[in-house]
Amino acid sequence: MTELGNQLKEARLAKNLSLDDLQTITKIQKRYLVGIEEGNYESMPGNFYVRAFIKQYAEALNLNPDEIFETYKNEIPASHNDELHHLSRVKTHKTISEGNSRIFDVLPKVLIGIFVIGVASVVYYFVANHAGDNNKETVSNDREQVKIEKSSQLEKVKANEVVKEDETKKEEEAAKTKTETTPPADTPKQELTAVQTQGNTTTYDLKNADKFVVKLVSKGQTWVSIKNGKQKTFFQGTLKKGGTESQTQDLSAENMAVIRVGNAADTDIYVNDQKLEYAIPATANVQNIKIQYVLKNQ
Repeated sequence: MTELGNQLKEARLAKNLSLDDLQTITKIQKRYLVGIEEGNYESMPGNFYVRAFIKQYAEALNLNPDEIFETYKNEIPASHNDELHHLSRVKTHKTISEGNSRIFDVLPKVLIGIFVIGVASVVYYFVANHAGDNNKETVSNDREQVKIEKSSQLEKVKANEVVKEDETKKEEEAAKTKTETTPPADTPKQELTAVQTQGNTTTYDLKNADKFVVKLVSKGQTWVSIKNGKQKTFFQGTLKKGGTESQTQDLSAENMAVIRVGNAADTDIYVNDQKLEYAIPATANVQNIKIQYVLKNQ
């Protein structure tokens, strides 16, 4: 077993996580997790996957991947990103050189075209101005004065429209006044109550709610999952402050939400913008939260 593998294994055991738990969290096959702890990288598809699996393993245990790679750089296989970057720069330089050569071939033709267009524009300007002066003189000689007469019928129609607008405004103001004076009906306040605690699992009842929206916010780094009562997964992954800090799911069509939190101390849970209070102290990192959505008519 390598020093890196030994450190990762001790960190996993310190969080009371088995290899099966870690496989569920990271989605990395168990045999690859064993290979990382034993330093057996030959069983993995390649160096890229070795580095990616080590990074996911470290993040799942709230370890800093950058520090891991720097400390154990002699044990971890290097990637080939530097070679790919060098090949990309050579290809780009060649493309730019060929493009510049073509531009210099076409440039004299473009300058000749611009010159011809400029001469044509000057000729068109003088012809258009001369013709425009003649047209103005003709229009001025043929123009006749038009006398506008006001229609008495039109004035009556406008007066009637003004009266109707005044009546409509009065009706709208009366309706608005009536609405404002009518006291709103009392609406029951949402209730989110812990009804049962067993082990690291707490069950809550959600009552008097018109919707069921769950929001998880990380204040540090934590792994979470959101499922319904039938174990359908809506979200599963790591939330991290400064990265993907929160996850919101609308579960109004469900009657239960099952939430698993890997680091309760750094995770806030909101139900319809109401903060859920942990029944079990948040120092117990891994917690299961079940929320039963009780409809108003039940």
